Amino acid sequence: MTATFKDLCLDARDPARLQSFWASTLGLRPESRGADNLLLTGDRPERTVWINEVPEPHSVKNRVHFDINTSSIEELVERGARVLDQSHPWTIMVDPEGNEFDAFVREPDQLDGYRLYELAIDGTDPLALCTWWGERFGLRPQQEADQPVWAIEGGTLPCPMVFAEVPEPKVVKNRVHWDVVGVTQEFLDAGARLLRPADRETAWDVLADPEGNEFCVFCP
Repeated sequence: MTATFKDLCLDARDPARLQSFWASTLGLRPESRGADNLLLTGDRPERTVWINEVPEPHSVKNRVHFDINTSSIEELVERGARVLDQSHPWTIMVDPEGNEFDAFVREPDQLDGYRLYELAIDGTDPLALCTWWGERFGLRPQQEADQPVWAIEGGTLPCPMVFAEVPEPKVVKNRVHWDVVGVTQEFLDAGARLLRPADRETAWDVLADPEGNEFCVFCP
């Protein structure tokens, strides 16, 4: 293991609106730490989600998205979500800013307070990417039900990380990313790229994994 999972981050044009939507949807508490720092918190630190304001709108399909458990699709629509596709065993939806997510309707006895089911990551080589992150977190990749979908779970992860194949390469900055606690040089030695080093404004390094997915590294 070279790192531990720290938290999740979600970009937003309107942070207050997305904070309200995702607090109820994920079963987390909305909090603020100063006027410009909105977040969601749960019963474990790694379940924290920071809502980061950005100027650019959602423009292409998210390569990282949330899979969530819910009691009904209707309650998500009432909060401001929109249905895109109901032809699968799950429902593909978008939040109030257009971020895609998958909703899985569960029976009451299958639901608990925390509703994040999986963190889904697209990639052109999902096994390689899953293996890379599994090595960082000290977790073994597992294939899901004879499908070309790979996952890691356990350790400090707040939920399983699931990697699925897509044909298209990454073209814009991800609107969902995760933070880790670790040593930046170890990530670089393993094939990550440094995008932005820590400076007077930020106490973390911004890196990209082998498929270009951004993540932030905080020193232990």
